[in-house]
Amino acid sequence: MLYDAYEFQRSMLAGASAWANFGAGMLNNPANPFSYFGGGAVMASALEVFAHAAAPRGKPVFGLDRTMVNGEAVEVVEEVVLQKPFGQLKRFARVGVSGGPKLLIVAPMSGHFATLLRGTVERMLPTCDVYITDWRDAKLVPVTDGAFDLDDYVDYLIEFMEAIGPGGHMLAVCQPSVPTYAAAALMSADKHPCRPRTLTMMGGPIDTREAPTAVNTLATERPHAWFSQNVIATVPRMYPGAGRRVYPGFLQLTGFMSMNLGNHMMSHWEMFKHLVRGDGESAEATKEFYDEYRSVCDMTEEFYLQTIDVVFQEHKLPRGLMTHRGRPIDPGAITDIALLAIEGERDDISGIGQTKAALTLATNLPEAKKHYLLAEGVGHYGIFNGSKWRNRIAPLVEKLIAENG
Repeated sequence: MLYDAYEFQRSMLAGASAWANFGAGMLNNPANPFSYFGGGAVMASALEVFAHAAAPRGKPVFGLDRTMVNGEAVEVVEEVVLQKPFGQLKRFARVGVSGGPKLLIVAPMSGHFATLLRGTVERMLPTCDVYITDWRDAKLVPVTDGAFDLDDYVDYLIEFMEAIGPGGHMLAVCQPSVPTYAAAALMSADKHPCRPRTLTMMGGPIDTREAPTAVNTLATERPHAWFSQNVIATVPRMYPGAGRRVYPGFLQLTGFMSMNLGNHMMSHWEMFKHLVRGDGESAEATKEFYDEYRSVCDMTEEFYLQTIDVVFQEHKLPRGLMTHRGRPIDPGAITDIALLAIEGERDDISGIGQTKAALTLATNLPEAKKHYLLAEGVGHYGIFNGSKWRNRIAPLVEKLIAENG
């Protein structure tokens, strides 16, 4: 019923958005005499803000077709290296450029598409042969393709590293820090030839007992059964994944929006003022951000609930209790993978110390291979996107890769 009610509301808002967009266009038309009066501009701006907020959204595109390598413009082509039911390994091939360190960027499976890391990919393209985990919206995966849980996530990462080949590097943003760290430990224990040479973890919940945030509190203040009964829904018939039990992306988005509701309201108010003043460039920047932010996808029930249990409620990784298909995960097995933990001073999702815990857990890794950065004045999103990521954080990642290439 929850999903059906949402789809009904979404279809109604889509119609309202279309009419609002039509009205804004009419009021902004130079042939309309009302467009030359102040009231017309205000009304048109209000309609445009509403139309944008209510518009339905699908999966965005990366749109990264060019980069600069050694001062020269190079064409970039997206390639699918390996395709699996719940995700694919995508490569951003630089045409005419061979070699360079191979970097797998592990995108979070947390309600947003991998395109949320567009800025991360774009910044690393000039120096690296970049791959990314392009996760699939669970509502589009037929039930016949089976389940997907945290163990499957780890399996996918190992398979992706095998597809990339020996000598690769990994960079995990937020939530995948845990399964990526687990994959690195398992591959290290097996002396796998394709284990990463470096692993960078950015704002990840390795040990959520450290400096708990509102997100951590939300995941622990209710019992496991509550999440199963209240936030899991069944995919409606209109989708290929009909009948699959999922944690809907729209619920995840609602949670994140409510955490900073005042900031989101101010952003839309500023966008409205930009439109009234005719500052289309500033308004467009806000639109582009929310086009990405509001594009959400579903997670499988088993992956979501297992993550709640293992990462947030039981803290199994830092307590030495996490397993992969019955096999204990031992961070002590990591002996030759250089680790970099990056945290944001103003991160309201992963608190200070949660990612750094990965360095402490790797008890047999030489201190020279353990690296840490506390990015001053940086929030969660700013760790992997924006000017501070480009100018202050990415150079450290590049240095780590170069020193361990």
